[in-house]
Amino acid sequence: MTTSNFPLPDVGEGLTEAEIVSWRVAPGDVITVNQVIVEIETAKSLVELPSPFAGTVSALLVEEGQTVEVGAPIITVETGAAAPSAAPGPAAPGSAAATSAASSVAPSTPEVDDPSVADTASTISPAEPANLVGYGAQGHAASRRRRSDGPPATAGAATPAPAVARPRPTSVPAASAANIIAKPPIRKLAKDLEVDLASVNATGLAGEITRDDVIRQAKQASVFRNIQTPEWPGDREERIPVKGVRKAIATAMVQSAFTAPHVGLFVDVDATRTMEFVKRLKASPDFAGIKVSPLLIMAKAMIWAVRRNPTVNSTWTDEEIIVHHYVNFGFAAATPRGLVVPNIKEAQDLSLRELAQAIEQMTLTARDGKLQPADMANGTITVTNIGVFGMDTGTPILNPGEVAIVAMGTIKQKPWVVDGEVRPRFVTTIGASFDHRVVDGDVASRFIADVASIIEEPALLLE
Repeated sequence: MTTSNFPLPDVGEGLTEAEIVSWRVAPGDVITVNQVIVEIETAKSLVELPSPFAGTVSALLVEEGQTVEVGAPIITVETGAAAPSAAPGPAAPGSAAATSAASSVAPSTPEVDDPSVADTASTISPAEPANLVGYGAQGHAASRRRRSDGPPATAGAATPAPAVARPRPTSVPAASAANIIAKPPIRKLAKDLEVDLASVNATGLAGEITRDDVIRQAKQASVFRNIQTPEWPGDREERIPVKGVRKAIATAMVQSAFTAPHVGLFVDVDATRTMEFVKRLKASPDFAGIKVSPLLIMAKAMIWAVRRNPTVNSTWTDEEIIVHHYVNFGFAAATPRGLVVPNIKEAQDLSLRELAQAIEQMTLTARDGKLQPADMANGTITVTNIGVFGMDTGTPILNPGEVAIVAMGTIKQKPWVVDGEVRPRFVTTIGASFDHRVVDGDVASRFIADVASIIEEPALLLE
């Protein structure tokens, strides 16, 4: 019998610490290789760590809620002859290992989209298998997402069943707590968004609650969230530790605000034709099943305007200004764990449909807390859609490393003068902040004017 300590790995690029959110195992549990043992929170995302060991948990060395440094041991596992046989994949159904592992965890449906984690091969004893799900051989983050065109199955692995055509989902009334059908990732999302699953109308097969069902319920609930004023809590003060996402946000905002001299510009825009264009896209078969919103048109407008005013797509260093001839388009996303700014790489090469898909997928990944460091690195320009909160405009702070950020305000009907007559039109306010070390006033003004021209007339994108 051998005692092995598992140190906290670096699951990102240069991660120095992480918080233990929840343990999935307890002392005495029998675990297998690749079984998820703990959920941690880094500066930007939640990450599930699989075990590199097979054996029996002898001790949890860190309590939930505690922040530990990378390299610090977090769990002790007894390995050796008495431990279950370690295998690179899950145990075959009906085997002894599968039975013992199943008895140590609550019954659940395994998550498909587990986040990737970095190499910890140096912490594994020679007797342990090297092929660990989620731990690459070269120290680079490796995706655990299952793909239809993935690598060949290993010997003894079950052959996946062929895809079968499914009937269209139908809406099912909200279920009672006793008969809620929802997979673990959906239950976790509902918990993060403070959604009661019993109040959700299910649209999945056989009454299953889907991700869209939860998000739709969360949006509806947010409209009424501030109607009632809660009583003051019993304690006179509440102290919230500055760590994780909040600490990362604070550091980035202070760095940006006190490094780059911000200058702001604002313009009111008639967005009626953008709203008509969005309506046509939603009805188009080419965009079936894809979320389409005015943010998509704003993204295309900014990419188009960047080509005409390339200086706004730059990075300042003390020695030089780096003008990027590509667009890694960033957008601020509010998540249950705080503000994150993922970006879509090489967005200038994407069609309108591809850009819509990329924004939707990145938004869902952010809400699930599964963004990887690469998803938020190397952005070149950013938009923040404060209009979804009913705000007209604002003065956004630059994302560190960038020299321009656009704030998109709410789009609502207002009186507007058209051909000498006052008519109701959909109007929005576009605001923007620029790093005045790089972007002069004339360039900033031309850029915003170009963005506004697309919002007023999306047909210009066809040029």
